[in-house]
Amino acid sequence: MSAVEFILSGMLAAATPFLLAALGELVVERSGVLNLGLEGMMALSAAVAFITVYLGGGHPLAFAAAGLVGAALAGVFAALVLGFRANQVAAGLAIGILGLGLSALLGKPYESLTVQGLPKLALPGLSALPVVGGLFEQDIVVWLGLLATGAIWWMFRATRLGLRIRAVGENPHAAHAIGTPVIRCRAAAIVFGGAMSGFAGAYASTVYTPLWADGMIAGRGWIALALVVFGTWMTGRVFLGACLFGALSLAELTAQAAGVQLPSQLLASLPYLATVLILGAISSNRRRMKLNAIASLGEPFER
Repeated sequence: MSAVEFILSGMLAAATPFLLAALGELVVERSGVLNLGLEGMMALSAAVAFITVYLGGGHPLAFAAAGLVGAALAGVFAALVLGFRANQVAAGLAIGILGLGLSALLGKPYESLTVQGLPKLALPGLSALPVVGGLFEQDIVVWLGLLATGAIWWMFRATRLGLRIRAVGENPHAAHAIGTPVIRCRAAAIVFGGAMSGFAGAYASTVYTPLWADGMIAGRGWIALALVVFGTWMTGRVFLGACLFGALSLAELTAQAAGVQLPSQLLASLPYLATVLILGAISSNRRRMKLNAIASLGEPFER
């Protein structure tokens, strides 16, 4: 298999943890809330999902448990920022640190253990194509992630629910004046984002890399946060950004296999270096940032 075929065949799977978490955060930020706790939510959910599969619960139960754990942590965050009007940045960081600590505690007895991943599902005919055929042979979670991307794009583009979320994010006082329950809308968006982070963590620990190691999320939550800004809060661009970072993470492995004379630590930092460079380039274009930026992002709402 050539380097191009290797990257194309694994790109979507590598992108899925980024994509699931970023899609959830996109909905959260579209409602006007900034949640910085994705890393901790993903880590704790990854630990719970791995333990569930290792103890014989199966992948469906593991993903359900991870989604519930992510939603529960997000619910605590929602209570802090919506009920007690805590600072969103401080509350998000606190939730993230809590999730990381709990994941290390729960996962300690399972360090370096492995579980069985999920089988690949190939699209007939397309998976046999040369070079790009690997793109059409993925596990079920990858296919569901693609469906979720399309569903969220359609929701924001063509449904009343999407319009309400966008209205709450742009001008919560105007939305409240016409009868939109701003607090409930934001709380539902936060819980949904937490569940998506839970699914992302479960995929990372039970499918993509089916083993448990402390710190295995390795900054994926922060990259997912950056992807929302990288995609300027547009669903399609978030998807493309996730694919880019997935390809970069595989390019690191390809370079190591090819014997590139660079330290492995430097190659492993490529996705994070790309995050900094891309965000710097996007942030320098203030017109583009203002065009799609959420007007009330991070601002508390008071009736």
